[in-house]
This record gives sequence, C-alpha cells and structure tokens, in this order.
Amino acid sequence: MKAAVIQMVSQDDVLANLQRAGALLEQAAFGGARLAVLPENFAAMGCKDAAAIGLAEAVGEGPILPWLKRTARDLGLWIVAGTLPLPPADRPEAKAHACSLLIDEHGEVVARYDKLHLFDVDVADNRGRYRESDDYAHGAQVVVADTPVGRVGLSVCYDLRFPELYSALRDAGAELITAPAAFTAVTGAAHWEVLIRARAIETQCYLLAAAQGGTHPGPRETHGHAAIIDPWGRIVAEQAHGEAVLLATRDTDEQASIRARMPVVSHRRFFSQGALRPAHTSE
Repeated sequence: MKAAVIQMVSQDDVLANLQRAGALLEQAAFGGARLAVLPENFAAMGCKDAAAIGLAEAVGEGPILPWLKRTARDLGLWIVAGTLPLPPADRPEAKAHACSLLIDEHGEVVARYDKLHLFDVDVADNRGRYRESDDYAHGAQVVVADTPVGRVGLSVCYDLRFPELYSALRDAGAELITAPAAFTAVTGAAHWEVLIRARAIETQCYLLAAAQGGTHPGPRETHGHAAIIDPWGRIVAEQAHGEAVLLATRDTDEQASIRARMPVVSHRRFFSQGALRPAHTSE
C-alpha cells in the first residue's frame, strides 16, 4: 500500500489553499496512494483569525471540513488533514486546538489529534517570536488509528522534539507516524532532518513528514524538505522547496525484519514497566 506526503506553500486565502491542496491530493490518488498527509496549516497559513476559523468549522459554517470530507470521498483516499484550528467538539466557544484529523475514504473522521506541544519559541529570523499558545490550547492525548497502509500514529511539527511521545506511539502499535509541519527556515536547517530520521529510527516506524516549504504572509519562511523516512532511518523521498507529492510503498516484511533483528522495544529499560524511574528527591 502506498502513502503520500504533500508539501505546500500555503497562504492566507483559505479557498485558494483548498484548491491547491485538492490538486495535490488528486495527484497522490492517481499515483496509487491510499493515504495522504497534508502539511501543518495547509488551509490557513498566516491567518490572524484562527479562533474565528475554528468556531466556524465547529458549528458547520466553515469551508474546510466539508471540503476534506468531500475530497476524501471523491478520491477514495484516506487523508491526514495536517492541522486546522478546531475547538473541542462539545465546546465550540472554547479556545481552538491545532488539530490533525484522520479522515477515511468515505469522508468520515475516524481520529482526532490535538497538538500536544505548542511552539512558544524565539527564533533568529525576520519574525523573531512565535507563541502558538496565544491562539491554541494544548492537546492531552496520544492518538493511533488503523488505516489501509497500517497502524498510524499522529503527531505535529514541534512534537518532533519530544521523543517520549514517539515511544508512546510505538507502544500503542504505530507502524507509521505522521508529522505534518511548518518548521521555520532557521530551525529547519538546523534540526529538521536529524529529528525526523531519529524519530523513525528509534520507533522503527515509517515517518511521513509533510511540510510547508516557501514564503508565507507574516512574513514567514518555512524550511520545506518534506520527506518519507523508512524504519531504518533512510530517506525514501524528499522535496526541498515548493509544492510536491512524495509517494512510497510500505515494505511490511522489511519493517518486521528490522524490528526482529533489533528488538529495541523489549530492550528498553527507562520508563518501561516501572524500571529505572527517576528517584523522588526532597529538600
């Protein structure tokens, strides 16, 4: 079964972004993909009204969710919808989460992951200061779901710096992990490749790293380099900048062989079954 990773250069026009995303998803489906991963902020990059977008989507008045469901049905494609702002389902008036949805080929939402780690960081670029927590609430759950290409764990962008999440995804049965992102040009040049390869190596999962790759309103420049990484840490496909659709076939036999020959999960001693937990200290 093939999976696709998509790179975009999204702007602040939601409808124009959806049109571009649709063309790229169509290309993925025609290439034989059963599942495709869109990048972080695929529909709204640089928009200053995340709360308004999220509220409209939550109450059924926004364009993004209906478009995602219709596109999945029309293409017969499972879609990991990068991220979009969405408040909790039962509290549409609450602060939005940076939400990654998994939508099946029938247009049904089968999983929702709210980004756990928010990018509140100072970066030496022309923007300088990033505070995702101004617009978004932290997520609270690890999410893994079955798909036609295997059991998929969901993560987003800044999560890549927190390996304990990826250990939890592997423990929950993940065979592939999605990482839709919009890494800055500065942090991406420094750490993007080493992080996505490390997360693949340590979990022995395929890493599906969709990305934004270009210049956006703000002004903001993203690193790009969307990639598919195999469970041995090899780069199977990569695109430096601009729009792209990357395709790869999961080799289940090789993945099983890697896990059997190097059984790191059974060897792990830190934070596993109570072994070697940090000692409690007192003043």
